Amino acid sequence: MSAAALARQILIVLVRILVGARGEWVGTAPEPRSRIYFANHTSHFDTLAVISALPPELRRRTRPVAARDYWGGSALKRFIAEKCLRAVLIDRDGRGEGDPLAPVDEALARRESVLIFPEGTRGAGEEVAAFKSGLHRLAERHPEAELIPVHLDNLARVMPKGSFLIVPLTCTARFGPPLTAVPGEPKAEFLARARAAVESLAPRRKGAPA
Repeated sequence: MSAAALARQILIVLVRILVGARGEWVGTAPEPRSRIYFANHTSHFDTLAVISALPPELRRRTRPVAARDYWGGSALKRFIAEKCLRAVLIDRDGRGEGDPLAPVDEALARRESVLIFPEGTRGAGEEVAAFKSGLHRLAERHPEAELIPVHLDNLARVMPKGSFLIVPLTCTARFGPPLTAVPGEPKAEFLARARAAVESLAPRRKGAPA
């Protein structure tokens, strides 16, 4: 086993111990096909939680999309991102040359799956923020890739934004039914519908309206 593969297994075990990283499939099944998983973003654990919740066969073919300015900031971060998680690093600030989504296009063209966080930055976990346009562009370019919404529960409480303390909790990555394409749908409407698909997977809180 390579150093990267060993480190990946250690990371997955640690995440499962710390946060549970349990996968729940609602209206869809874990199938080995090209997919665009899109999830809410509340914690540094989000990527690892989703990857850990996937069955091994899907985990091997799914590549998280990560920001180069953060994950390329040091040799250790780059090793974790590129070698352990097999992440696709992109220039989210637009400073790089060419299309920042080109590396993601290449992964999808190889029939791999990708994991993205359309909010673009971590939220507080109370609600899902508006989605940025990257998901819409990928959906248009790769109609063969299935769009799977994912909602992450509890991760904002495991490691709140601005905190470095980890609170062990059982977290769930809930995978929902595929988002169907609507020909000619305006970008804003598509993004709102995608966001609503993620929000619909959140567990109902006590006292919330039915």
